[in-house]
Parts: sequence; structure tokens; C-alpha cells
Amino acid sequence: MITDFHFLRPWWLLAVLAALLLVWLLDRQSDMRARWKNLIAPNLLDHLLIDRVPTRGLRPVHLIAGLLALSAIAAAGPTWEKERPPFVEDRAPLAIAIDLGPTMDATDISPTRLERVKLKVQDIMERRKGARTALFAYAGSAHMVLPLTDDALLVATYLAALSPALMPVKGKDTAKALDVIEAALADETAPGTILFMTDGVERTAFSAFAGYKGRNDLMVLGVGTSEGGPVRIGNGEYLTDASGARVQAKLDVDALKALQSAASVQVATVTLDDADIDWIVHRIQSAFTQKTDEGLQRWRDFGWYLTIPIALLTMLTFRRGHKIHWLGALMLIMLPLAAAPQAKAADFADAWLTPDQQGKRAFQRGDYAAAAEHFASPAWHGAALYRAGRYQDAIDAFAQSADPESYYNQGNALMQLDKTEEAIAAYRQALKQRPEWPEAKANLKLAERRKKEKDDQEEEQQQEQAGLDPDQIQFDDKGKKGKEGQVNVAAQTAEMWMRNIQVSPAQLLARKFSIEASGEKPQ
Repeated sequence: MITDFHFLRPWWLLAVLAALLLVWLLDRQSDMRARWKNLIAPNLLDHLLIDRVPTRGLRPVHLIAGLLALSAIAAAGPTWEKERPPFVEDRAPLAIAIDLGPTMDATDISPTRLERVKLKVQDIMERRKGARTALFAYAGSAHMVLPLTDDALLVATYLAALSPALMPVKGKDTAKALDVIEAALADETAPGTILFMTDGVERTAFSAFAGYKGRNDLMVLGVGTSEGGPVRIGNGEYLTDASGARVQAKLDVDALKALQSAASVQVATVTLDDADIDWIVHRIQSAFTQKTDEGLQRWRDFGWYLTIPIALLTMLTFRRGHKIHWLGALMLIMLPLAAAPQAKAADFADAWLTPDQQGKRAFQRGDYAAAAEHFASPAWHGAALYRAGRYQDAIDAFAQSADPESYYNQGNALMQLDKTEEAIAAYRQALKQRPEWPEAKANLKLAERRKKEKDDQEEEQQQEQAGLDPDQIQFDDKGKKGKEGQVNVAAQTAEMWMRNIQVSPAQLLARKFSIEASGEKPQ
């Protein structure tokens, strides 16, 4: 946009004044009358001057001044567009929190509110193919169902198992759900979106939303109608009150509007068509773009495009005089092609662009394989290989340098190869040179957590091979005669629970939620 036009290095524009000064000085020097008027009487000077007709038209000094001015503008870095650096996700991570309170089984939206939510989640996953999505469930307690993943089939499997019966604590604590989700996204380097799909937000949670200081965008999709509907509890029965009358669960639209006014939360209600899905997907990406504009993106330098006209004008300075030898300039341009009659466009590019410049053009087009073939810079060569999915080759390219960025990028590539120990060592080397590097600290923490999970998984597999049943739970009912021990519930992360355990997803989630809830209660 023209309103975003500016210069990255504006102090170089002072060279434009130098170009104008050069023209003025040479014009003054060529003015013989001005040079001699203080030495020769005016009545004699007119007779001594041979050429009193001022020189008109373009002169070599004008060409030189134009080159200086154009070079100064190029060096100043004109820009009006932003670009995203390597290794930044193109799509925003999304955490979906599904309300599993009993009223989510209300039938005012067919077949039920919860079933409609499940369909909406699948539609969102379809629209966001390749993007990572995490799944959470909450009622009186809040739990992670799945960490961030782009596996739509895995999400669909555990999404289908969700029901109010899984929740160990009844009621609704939306503020607790917000805290749990925010903690789960703490290690993410890119900003994301937290989407609550619920039939109401209690007013006691408004302060948590209003005081939210995280970098993730908050959204609430209200599910239900203001008229309400009966709540199905299974086997054709419906929830009743103390008098035996059926409970009519209604969506409190006024409360949702009040929430939007009290906090920076985007609020909408579910629709029968895809209008709500369009709104959600558009808002997620627009919020992500806005957040990345604030810190993760950088301005693209368009100054190098001016090197082409600068080169053309430079060729015209090879001869003295006022004539422009277009034929000579054309021959210089065509020389690379004339040397090889069968030359391709790439040969022409080799004559005028450096390998790094050609690589950057291919990188910006998304042709990372071609970019990797051109880049001479180890950092950009490695970045192109990384984007092309050639992680081991990227590591070899990054290893040519010993700066902290090289170690950081090697760590990223090693994580893609699931070489967590090597990645931890690389991140530590990067932090040794740049101790206060938040991205490296976050990735190191993620690598250490993943290594721990792998170690736990190997230990679990060894137990299974030894004949132990991971689903068997034994209690000591002999008056605490067994040995006292402690179980670190926090270490049993969601990914560990998603392993191949011989129970249904619903049983697995119910057991997981119950253990987590018991760990939250005071002993």
C-alpha cells in the first residue's frame, strides 16, 4: 500500500543532495563569465569570450548525477511490503475448547448442541488443512484432549468420543479452561487463537477474559438459541428440574454481548450454514497476520530492483561526449546470449543476478528446491533446504557457520528429524552465544519435553514387554500398609495418553480427566 511506503535506511538519501551539488559545481565551473568576471573588466570580457552561447541539453554530468541519485535511493531501501522470515509458521495455531456441560446435549439445535459443535470442528479442520489444531474439553475442570496437531483423522477420532459423561467435575469454569489452554500454548513461537465453543460464559469468568494479557486471540462461538430446548440425557430421557418439568436450556445472548463489551473477545453465535465457519477461519488468519506484523515480520527491501536501471545507465558512461551509444548498450545486454545461441533464460539471469539474488527470487516464489540450487549463502541455502523438506542437507548447510543463528537453525532441523538429543545440544550452543534469546529458550524447552516423553514412552514399552498391563490400576486397601509413593501427574502429558492403549478413546479420556482432576484437588 502507498501509505506503507518508506525507506529502510533514509540517511542514504543525503547522497541525492550530493548529486545535485555536483551538477551545480560543474555548471559553475563551465561558466567562463562567472570565473573571470572578478579578474577582467566587463567591457573587455565580452570581447575575450569565444563561445558565449550557453550549453543546452543533457551532458555527462547529468548522467553521473542521475546514477548517484538512483544509487542513493536504492541504498536507502525503498519498501512498502512485509515479508516473513524463514521458519515462521504460515498458518496460525488454533486451540479449540469445547464445553462439555450437561446443557450441551440440548436439542434446540439438531441433533444436539454438542453434535453440531463436532461437525463445526470438522469443517474448521477441512478449511485449515495443514494447520495445527489442539483440542480441549472443560466443564467444572479443564483438560487437554489433543496437543497441537495437523492430523485431522486423529482429531476426528477423539472428537467423536467427547460427551458430558467424561467430565469428572460438574459445573462450568471457563476461566480455568483459559488458564489451562494458555499454559499449553506457552511454548509456541507463533501467536495463535483460542476458540471457545460453548452455550454460555458465566459472568464470573468475565474478569479473566478482561484481564487476559497473552498474545493469542480470543474467540467465543455461542451454541444454542435464545428460545432454548430440552436437554437429552440418554435413552429417550430428558433433564428435569425438582418439580419434574423438563429443563429448557437457553443461550444467554445478552451475556455474550456483555462479554464482548467487557473484554477483547470476538463473539458470534452458531449458524445453520457455513457463515460461522467463514467468520472463524477469516478471523483466525487476520488476527495471526496482525500479530505477526507486530513482531515476526520484516520489511522487504525493494532497492535491489534498481540495480538493473543503474547497470544500464552505467554502460552509457563508457564514452565521453553527449551522444548515447544505444547500439553499444544493446550489444552489452545481448552479449551473454550471443556467446551461446542456445542459451536459456537462466543463462541471462546468471549474467545479471548473483546466485543469492536468484535464490531469493525462487524462495519468494515458493520454489524452495530451485532456491536451494542457487543460494551460495550457507544460511539461506540451509533455509531453502529446510523449506524443501531436506532436513539433513539443511543441517549440513547450517553447520558451515558457527554463529548462534546456525546452531538455532540446526536445532530446528534436528527436531524435524526427531533427533531431540542433538537438537538440545544445538539450542544450548545457540544460547551459549546469545543467552537472552527467547525463541531459542522456548525451542530448547520444547525439545527437552519431547525427549522426556520419548524416554517415558520407551520405559512404558519396556514395562509392556515385561508383561505389565498399563491399564491395570491396583489400590492398597490394607490401611496404608504399602509403600508410600508419588506420581507426577503433570508428567503424564496428553501425547503419552494417546499411545496405543487397548481401551476406547472415551474410556481413555475419562480415565485421563479423572486422574488430572484428582491431582488438582487438595490432599
